Amino acid sequence: MLLRGELGTGKTTIVRGAARALGVAGPVTSPTFTLAQRYEGRVPVAHLDAYRLGSADDEELGLALETIGEDAVAFVEWPDALAEGLPPARLEIDIAHEGGDRRLLTLASADVALGDALRTIAADLGARHRDAEPEPGPAPG
Repeated sequence: MLLRGELGTGKTTIVRGAARALGVAGPVTSPTFTLAQRYEGRVPVAHLDAYRLGSADDEELGLALETIGEDAVAFVEWPDALAEGLPPARLEIDIAHEGGDRRLLTLASADVALGDALRTIAADLGARHRDAEPEPGPAPG
């Protein structure tokens, strides 16, 4: 998964939430200075921060990819300089500040089946929002 967004938009927060969902129990931190982290859960999770890398030819990228392995669900922050050296992404997530604690996430995939699944999920969430049931509790008034 490729994660794009300005500093402070929540890229590492998304990785942390996904890692928890995949069974990672320990701390999940930004690998800005270590470049890559690997976490063990039900599924291995890799987290790469490419902010300091200049290109796909960067020697550090090769070392980081060896460290994280090929069996992990991988999250890459700041992926653009490395795009040609990375395997094809299954999911790209763009995050934008919307003011305060609000963020706008845009999900895209070149994988047809995943793209269809994302559209189905979005339609379901939209329908739930439009057709929301009132919250339980005393009636207003």
